[in-house]
Amino acid sequence: MNQAALVLIKPDGLKKSLTGNILTRLSETKLEIVAAKMVRVSKELAEEHYKHLKDKPFFKDLISYIRGELHERRKVMAMVYWGEDASTKCRELAGATNPEEAEPTSIRGSYGRITTAGVYENVIHVSSNPEEAQREIKLWFHPEEIIVDLYPAKEIVAREYKRKVWA
Repeated sequence: MNQAALVLIKPDGLKKSLTGNILTRLSETKLEIVAAKMVRVSKELAEEHYKHLKDKPFFKDLISYIRGELHERRKVMAMVYWGEDASTKCRELAGATNPEEAEPTSIRGSYGRITTAGVYENVIHVSSNPEEAQREIKLWFHPEEIIVDLYPAKEIVAREYKRKVWA
């Protein structure tokens, strides 16, 4: 059954120039990338993304990490992979969240590390399951940014819509 998964190449992955290596590894899944963009992660987006970890002692460090404050790379590469068993396939390639427990051949096992402060710098995020993928994708992408119709959407007329345009 086709499903979607949110994949984020985190700031440490970008700083270490691992984007090509990670994309090459993910190509083994034979899934389709149906959305991709570079994102400057706001505090609000980071906190909403990781809201299930809000009570953990490492929450503040996690927010700083995903926002790029630890690596002077204030961006992530956000992608939506789509196809059969997307979450499972991408998570298998990503490896365990803790880089020291990840298979050495996985993305996190190859490129991740744990800082002396105990922060998992694991270079990649992958949705844990289809339900979580839907929640996360809706946080990171608007319907028109995805080239397939993943979830029900509606058109609205926004009157005082403010956005940047090219000068």
